[in-house]
Amino acid sequence: MTARRIAYLLTAVLAVYFVLLGRQGVLLIQAGGVAPIGLGLGVLILPLIGAWVVVATLRAGLRHQHLARRLHDEDGLPDTSGLPRRPSGRIDRDAADAYFAARKTEYEVAPDDWRTNYRLAIAYDTAGDRGRARATMTRAVALEEEERRHQEQARS
Repeated sequence: MTARRIAYLLTAVLAVYFVLLGRQGVLLIQAGGVAPIGLGLGVLILPLIGAWVVVATLRAGLRHQHLARRLHDEDGLPDTSGLPRRPSGRIDRDAADAYFAARKTEYEVAPDDWRTNYRLAIAYDTAGDRGRARATMTRAVALEEEERRHQEQARS
């Protein structure tokens, strides 16, 4: 099963869960009384927050996929498959550090290019720094959108 199908399946399961949770919130509110109404309102808020998280996560995933497709078409998609791995499947630390150093050097040459930001985000992820990977990927998305806007304005 592909990652996309798994994401759709999990989103559908969450949607059912949110509906059931919302129903319970409504039932609590209908029961009346201060405590049940307060709990019911609290329970109704949870599906809204959950839906927002799901939508934000799916949008980010689709944007990252768009960048990956563009880089693949440009033959610039980073390849970490050749890096040596530990028995656990994780990339060897020294290899990850060397890979990261190469991507960091590439980034320093062109820090405002979404391509180098994308590859640096993959390097951060390979090195295990998920927070910086997310932040750098967010920057790559913003830079690519800006580049696309400038290209559209130039055509007009």
